[in-house]
Amino acid sequence: MNIRKAIPADLPVLLALYEKARTFMAAHGNPTQWGNAYPPVSLLESDIHAKNCYVCEEHGNIIAVFYYHLGPDPTYTHIYNGQWLNTSPYGVVHRITADGTIKGTASFCLDWAWKQCKNLKIDTHRNNHIMQHLLCKNGFTYCGIIYLEDGSERLAYQKNEAVR
Repeated sequence: MNIRKAIPADLPVLLALYEKARTFMAAHGNPTQWGNAYPPVSLLESDIHAKNCYVCEEHGNIIAVFYYHLGPDPTYTHIYNGQWLNTSPYGVVHRITADGTIKGTASFCLDWAWKQCKNLKIDTHRNNHIMQHLLCKNGFTYCGIIYLEDGSERLAYQKNEAVR
């Protein structure tokens, strides 16, 4: 597998991946995290333009997509019912999804992000038990609750080189 920055021509494939992810999440007890239209096209276009959208390819086919950026992330400024592992600079992963054709693709993407920065933060919906399991399996520690700009609650996780 190979990770590269997404380009505008990738957008139709990314939209199809996110549509498949929304259907999958709804079928597995998490219909509200991304609803029927998240992420919007404008956000993906912005991520691509800012060079923060990455794709994972296998044999020339895009099989996963995610957002990665070397922080800070404003939604991680305040954490409730817990605390971050540290206050050091960190990388952020958002909107990760894989098409399911190759087992371990999401872990491969998280490992790539880990190689970029040995201090990562990520969050997920309370009902996204599959992502919670993936994060724990990949060495992330549950840290507390954060709130998105729209007030939505998310479970916050961090992985740090000192805590492994």
